[in-house]
Amino acid sequence: MLKILGRNNSVNVMKVTWAAEELGLPFERVDIGGEFGGNDQPDYLAMNPNGKVPTIIDGDLVLWESNAIVRYLTAKHDMGGLCPQDLGVRADLDRWMDWSHTELSNPMRDVFWGLVRTPPEKRNHDQIKAGVVGAAAAFRKLDARLEGRPFVGGDKLTMAEFPLGGFVHRWFGCPIEDRPEDMPNLRAWYDRLCARPAFRKHIADIPIT
Repeated sequence: MLKILGRNNSVNVMKVTWAAEELGLPFERVDIGGEFGGNDQPDYLAMNPNGKVPTIIDGDLVLWESNAIVRYLTAKHDMGGLCPQDLGVRADLDRWMDWSHTELSNPMRDVFWGLVRTPPEKRNHDQIKAGVVGAAAAFRKLDARLEGRPFVGGDKLTMAEFPLGGFVHRWFGCPIEDRPEDMPNLRAWYDRLCARPAFRKHIADIPIT
């Protein structure tokens, strides 16, 4: 059975558990990282030298880096579906997956950590505000991509959704003051994701902590 190592409130673990659920894969998840610790232990570092989560164990394969894991699982279990067969179409989705790291992750980290994981008296409000501005600028690009498309890849869910879903959930779920609301395509896409049982189970129904 597939084993997923990582706590369920990690945005990077969420994308993997959501993908596995959409694929119908039985899996065991083990709490590692954050309040549970364990990611700095020699046995874990031997599998994942970065000491981060998630790591998966699939038979003899040990794999880390969440986007690589999503690509692996969708290619192995749903080539031609969640993972497109056409190389050009797949590359288009690949870039949105990577974009989530290069353009969206940093400002959303400042928003999330500032508003959720930092006590009010210790918050850097200038940093949080800058994070909101940066995240909004990134999300407007995604909103434009979603114009006329129910999903990032077109008419159906694809692997591109998995890295983005956790971020958009935090965007709408964090207590952001003056959150820009001028992205109707983004909101409609998020509502479509929330209608999916697997998304609710592994992302939307998990407290933002």
